[in-house]
Amino acid sequence: MRKALMITASVAVVCLAAFTSGCDKLKSRDQLNQGVASFKNAKYGDAVEHFKQAIALDPTNPNAQLYLATAYMSQWIPGADSPENNDMANRATDGFAKVLQQDPNNTTALASLASLAYNEAGSLPPDKKLDKLDEAAKWYKKLIEADPKNKEAYYSLGVIAWAKWYPADMTARANLHMRPEDPGPIKDKKVKEDLKTQYSAIIEDGMQNLNKSLEIDKEYDDAMAYMNLLIREKADLADTPDDYKQQIEVADSWVQKALDTKKLKQSRQPTSQGITAENAK
Repeated sequence: MRKALMITASVAVVCLAAFTSGCDKLKSRDQLNQGVASFKNAKYGDAVEHFKQAIALDPTNPNAQLYLATAYMSQWIPGADSPENNDMANRATDGFAKVLQQDPNNTTALASLASLAYNEAGSLPPDKKLDKLDEAAKWYKKLIEADPKNKEAYYSLGVIAWAKWYPADMTARANLHMRPEDPGPIKDKKVKEDLKTQYSAIIEDGMQNLNKSLEIDKEYDDAMAYMNLLIREKADLADTPDDYKQQIEVADSWVQKALDTKKLKQSRQPTSQGITAENAK
């Protein structure tokens, strides 16, 4: 009899724990829903508190940590250097890292960490900026591993390549007293060779990534625009004026492709009469 009572008591404890756990999960879900509603209304402070409660009630909630990190990121202002703003960036970074601990291939967390690093780079001095761009590139490459068809990740790697190369190119031209409108290539042979050694691989890698983004989306006009920029600045490393001129012509062709593609997309947009501009001709 005594043994039976002990078993019954044990079963009751297990049932109570399961019931409590189930209640906490329901409460967590409710807090998550309230947080999402606050987030959509741009009440990020309220959203953060709801998401924190959701996590406390159910640490296994798959979305609460992701939403919490996103709420912190939404309050961060790129370029604003203050303890409070930097804290928001750090909280967002830590939050997305926690998401990846549970789900290493979470594409939202990977893309967000890449975006955070890239935007943080914009306001940093040159040496620290390059480190942040490398960090952003690392996350974009992880994003591609998780989602090989992510055109934005390939495009962003192309943009990062340009962001590394362009300041070096402009600095070299300025030091050689070449005005922005002066045609290339760079006049000083040693300067040009040093730049080739340091940046040729970066430029080529950037162009390859832009090409991959265009393989995924043949009408990706932003990728076309950056292909133009990379080729245009790469022309400064040309060996002869004729080679420089040929590369500029290739860059110009990418500008035209981007413009034509934008026009094509616009022609498909519905007009106020409910028909496309293309059909209205």
